[in-house]
Amino acid sequence: MNSDSSAVFSESADGQIVGAALCCLRHDYVEGCETSPVGYLEGVSINEEYRHRGIAKKLVSECEQWAMEKGCTEFASDCELTNTASLNFHLGIGFQEENRIICFKKML
Repeated sequence: MNSDSSAVFSESADGQIVGAALCCLRHDYVEGCETSPVGYLEGVSINEEYRHRGIAKKLVSECEQWAMEKGCTEFASDCELTNTASLNFHLGIGFQEENRIICFKKML
């Protein structure tokens, strides 16, 4: 299920989908990036019993390849400040931390 601006990659095992990654092109400002568009990892999810087998890394690699084919020279992602598992995963597959932010909102 891919389009010009987004793509979903999945991994199957034992006759079922056990993981998926969603990526897109972002044309707005992306923290720490200098080009546009930027390939962006919107999310990756692996069924618990299939984690730590390299599936997420493989799916992110497919997202990166898709972004390169779309002309991107940078690939980015994010995670919540308290999500240490995601932070460690990102660092473990080659991402580098660019910044930490706190987001605000106000009801009008």
